[in-house]
Amino acid sequence: MSKAIKGFSKLTKEEKIDWVVSNYFSDQETGKAVLKQYWNKDEKLQQVHDEFIENTLTNYYLPFGVAPNFLINDVIYTIPMAIEESSVVAAAAKAASFWMARGGFKTEVISTKKIGHVHFVYYGDYDTLLNFFNKIKDKFYRDTESITANMRKREGGITDIMLINKNYEEPNYYQIKANFETADSMGANFINTCLEQFAETLKREIEASDVFTEEEKQIQIIMCILSNYTPECLVRAEVNCSVDQLATENMTGEEFAQKFQRAIHVATIEPYRATTHNKGIMNGIDAVVIATGNDFRAVEAAAHTYAARSGQYRSLTQCEIKDGQFRFWLDIPMALGTVGGLTTLHPMVKFAYELLGNPGAKDLMMIIAASGLAQNFGALKALTTTGIQQGHMKMHLLNVLNNLGATDKEKDFFKIYFKDKVPRHSDIVNKFNEMRAAVTN
Repeated sequence: MSKAIKGFSKLTKEEKIDWVVSNYFSDQETGKAVLKQYWNKDEKLQQVHDEFIENTLTNYYLPFGVAPNFLINDVIYTIPMAIEESSVVAAAAKAASFWMARGGFKTEVISTKKIGHVHFVYYGDYDTLLNFFNKIKDKFYRDTESITANMRKREGGITDIMLINKNYEEPNYYQIKANFETADSMGANFINTCLEQFAETLKREIEASDVFTEEEKQIQIIMCILSNYTPECLVRAEVNCSVDQLATENMTGEEFAQKFQRAIHVATIEPYRATTHNKGIMNGIDAVVIATGNDFRAVEAAAHTYAARSGQYRSLTQCEIKDGQFRFWLDIPMALGTVGGLTTLHPMVKFAYELLGNPGAKDLMMIIAASGLAQNFGALKALTTTGIQQGHMKMHLLNVLNNLGATDKEKDFFKIYFKDKVPRHSDIVNKFNEMRAAVTN
């Protein structure tokens, strides 16, 4: 029977493990062994991992693979990907090779603006507040000069501050909205520190002013926080070629292009399909975001909000066929950092950056956008030609066999057996049981 505990965070790592296995596991020694087998033998390196988060018990492994042959803006990359899902790396690599022969990926950063808000309540006249805000606006910049000094040296900093009236949506609700450039850092801590100072400046200046009544001076700061929705921190990746270069074994280039474009249209108008469609894009994006030590949850949140910016959730990718040319592209918001956070702490993150040539934040945005576009192209090409299961289940075959306890010899047999067949789960299990039964008899 499990129980509540006070002071868990103050226990040593060993004490935490003892408490967990004694309360939740019938075989305590096996529970401990599972955790400890993933510890790094280098104690100093293990300590680095332990200190990434709170209450660390062990390390959680994800496969770290690479997708070669990405030609992006005429530079060839081998892209690192950390992901557990079968077929993602293979599909990205296959799409990269396909487009390498057709000119590669063209990418551009459209903008890099990030946003944060001071959310507050004010009981008074909006015009009075607006006039006052405009008069003291310079003080917000001056009061944050020490905070922004290093960022300004890197051509970043606060680019604009404005007052937003949200009173029509929530009574007495207003915002200070600020725009930021954060150079090669993701900038979350920097932005939040600036916002908290804005709140102090606003309270101080209103309190000292004779423009407001005593009631109007009683503003309430609700919160100060950056937004992970960054529609003006935007990157585009695209590919294009002549339609006849898209011919497959069973389709002309024109037939493939038209079917592919219809698939995009379905994902644009049908939210059920758009959700799965965009999940596929994020397969290619998240894997690289994780490998490079960035916040995949923030990237995901921004992408899905952007996909619903019209009021309906839609495809993040678009397709055009014009004058015999096929064009396929992705616009996606993406706030990334290449300095700070895990970038200098996690050995595999440092490895990933060196593999990519130590890109800055803008270059990394473009690399990751290309990976997302490649993944989407690979998925749609499979869906509109052979079907998704043929390729996916061949990649998933080893997972199924490992679950069944197959030997290396049996795995080799199944690879050959399903070479020209779709390896459906039931077929794998039935054939495996048939083989084992034959050996037993």
